[in-house]
Amino acid sequence: QPQLVESGGGSVQSGGSLRLSCAASGITYTRYSMGWFRQAPGKEREAVAVIDNEGSTTYADSVEGRFAISQDYAKNTVYLQMMDLAPEDTAMYYCAAASGSLGNSPYALQIWRYTLWGQGTQVTVSS
Repeated sequence: QPQLVESGGGSVQSGGSLRLSCAASGITYTRYSMGWFRQAPGKEREAVAVIDNEGSTTYADSVEGRFAISQDYAKNTVYLQMMDLAPEDTAMYYCAAASGSLGNSPYALQIWRYTLWGQGTQVTVSS
């Protein structure tokens, strides 16, 4: 069945870097836009970055210039390279898939469009 499995989370100090991975299975990967989302304790889930099946990317303002999303079609895997991490980046990070090409637009960051979710991976940034 369709499944997304995240990995790569951990604890780092402020200014550090991490790379998250999300392996997809049970879906026709090339038909989906893939996104990373995060949820901090007591806060709503928010979109971080999206890459669609044509390679177009969209970023939340809070991570623009620090995070980079990419994908490997051969491995059905999407990555999130996170740099210059700050304590406010601490959250559970989730990978999700939405059918179709969402392109480079604010629509790509709308959480309701994503119907398949992973279990999450924790990122903790200490000051």
